[in-house]
Amino acid sequence: MTWAPVARRAGSARERRLGALLVLPAVVLSLVVLGGGVGATALQAFGLLPVVGRPTPGVAAFTARPGELFAAIGVSLGVAAVATTLAVVIGTTAAVVIVSRTRSSRVVAALGTLTVTVPHLIAAATVGLLLSDAGVLPRLLGIAPEAWAPWVGGPLWGAAIVELAWKESAFIALIVTGTLATRIQTYDETAALLGAGRIQRFRHVLLPLTAPTILIGAAISFVYALGSYEVLWLLGRTSPEPLPVLAVRLFQGVSLDSRPEAAAVALVTCVLALGAVALTFGALRRTAAWR
Repeated sequence: MTWAPVARRAGSARERRLGALLVLPAVVLSLVVLGGGVGATALQAFGLLPVVGRPTPGVAAFTARPGELFAAIGVSLGVAAVATTLAVVIGTTAAVVIVSRTRSSRVVAALGTLTVTVPHLIAAATVGLLLSDAGVLPRLLGIAPEAWAPWVGGPLWGAAIVELAWKESAFIALIVTGTLATRIQTYDETAALLGAGRIQRFRHVLLPLTAPTILIGAAISFVYALGSYEVLWLLGRTSPEPLPVLAVRLFQGVSLDSRPEAAAVALVTCVLALGAVALTFGALRRTAAWR
């Protein structure tokens, strides 16, 4: 059983121009703030804006620590990908439960609302106190510290992934719930009246129509996890360092020679984030609901 995508009226040229004018102030302000920061970072990374001395154009800042840089890229991409995948699965499931109007829907909605309001720094500290080898959870379970898995500071970055997935799943659940609460709920009820089961409705109605929202939420979560400093610094390993932790350490170094290297790491992070956004928009154009 398949369902036709939602038909969407194409706006007139006047409506499109009006919409562009309405968002123009926000776009200009964002370009000034972000463009200025990223531009200064790029100039410093390529040696055109040195802290001291004369400009020396080149890519020396990118090649000064190749081993640390590639290791940081791998760690950051791995943690962000795993955390985002878990957040999408948990958040989408929570959104479906919330709009199902069952007894548990109010509980899930309340938990999601409370989770969104918790800052990442406090959430990271909470996860650290809960999952460390001398934390609350092993004590409640009666497990000795030496027998407890190294969630905090371990080789698999378990605590950091748990925190990011927990927080970002609440965000994804919030935006997906908003999408499901619109006309999509009517389509779902119509499919149910026509005899479609829960799995069929989820596969052929809910999932295709919420795909743009899920992709956008996943991109936002991935970019945040990629650039998150406090979570990875508190809950992660000291080596290898992820990109934001490496950039901050180099920037705070005693020697001013490490400032261009910190800028290079930050610029690499920006490029990876922009690449993720570009891939998201490419995937959005292929979804039936977006067309």
